[in-house]
Amino acid sequence: MIAVKNKLPMENKERHYQALAENKGRLNEIDLGEMIGLEEDETRQIIVQLLSEHKIESHQYQPCNYTVIKTKSKVLFKK
Repeated sequence: MIAVKNKLPMENKERHYQALAENKGRLNEIDLGEMIGLEEDETRQIIVQLLSEHKIESHQYQPCNYTVIKTKSKVLFKK
């Protein structure tokens, strides 16, 4: 029998990502997850996924250990 790992609902991952962006480092990531109705294990799994997707990065100097990576859009001009 093959064990299939359940994927986290995209909705929860997006909600936590948005909450991290709006939080700006004020609350830690676990408390933030609890505020939007996630359990600690689910929050940790979401953090791992967001790190692997390079959407967040680790910072140890704030109450929240992670911040959203801001991407710069590139504009190409034709001559």
